Amino acid sequence: MNLIPQDILIEPIVSEKSVGHMEHNKYVFKVHLNANKSEIKKAVELIFKVKVLKVNTNNMQGKKKRLGVHQGRRSHWKKAIVTLQEGDRIELFEGL
Repeated sequence: MNLIPQDILIEPIVSEKSVGHMEHNKYVFKVHLNANKSEIKKAVELIFKVKVLKVNTNNMQGKKKRLGVHQGRRSHWKKAIVTLQEGDRIELFEGL
């Protein structure tokens, strides 16, 4: 499957834990379910003009949700933790 970089990176994840990762030059993104590590690396390097050292991915299971007697499930999604070269920064996350 040929995805363009803008389709691979869906959104940045900003949480207490992901902000803590920034101290170690790691950034967290929600990515396309079918994207692999090399595609994620290329997308981050092209979009943000940085050097990626490592990519870790996790498949996150959707949570079960209930509204009265009706129950359902949120969608499954994929999380990528991207480690950048020392000295590189992604300006999108700065100031958090």
